[in-house]
Amino acid sequence: MTCSIARSLAVAGEPWSPLVIRDVFIGINRFDDLQRDLGISRKVLAERLKHLVEARMLERRPYSERPLRHEYVLTPMGSQFVDVLMAMVAWGDRWTAGDAGPPVLYRHHACGQITHVEPHCAACGEILHSTDVNVEPGPGLAAAQATI
Repeated sequence: MTCSIARSLAVAGEPWSPLVIRDVFIGINRFDDLQRDLGISRKVLAERLKHLVEARMLERRPYSERPLRHEYVLTPMGSQFVDVLMAMVAWGDRWTAGDAGPPVLYRHHACGQITHVEPHCAACGEILHSTDVNVEPGPGLAAAQATI
């Protein structure tokens, strides 16, 4: 499908994939630890990990030779997807956290302050909301239409 959202969901839109990526990001990167934290079946977790490795979001690295065991690390592609998850966190904290407040906080390395993700225009730096943009055809759409 010629849609960046649809293609992104094909890679990481299955319900467990973002949670696996979240866990690897926070340092839970071994199969048994992931399974225990997520409460997911071993079969489903194995399938998700295989898919995320094939999609280049995660990389398998051996951490033990006897017996051979692997851990999972984020690739650059997977690390950038964490930015998407942080935007989801900001939305979830605002609309679903309730009176208890957010379950985790983000402290910015550079300034040391608690922060949240807020999209900004890459050109002018202003805060960016969906109501501030128009959607226009891009070069990928024209290329896709030319192959039909």
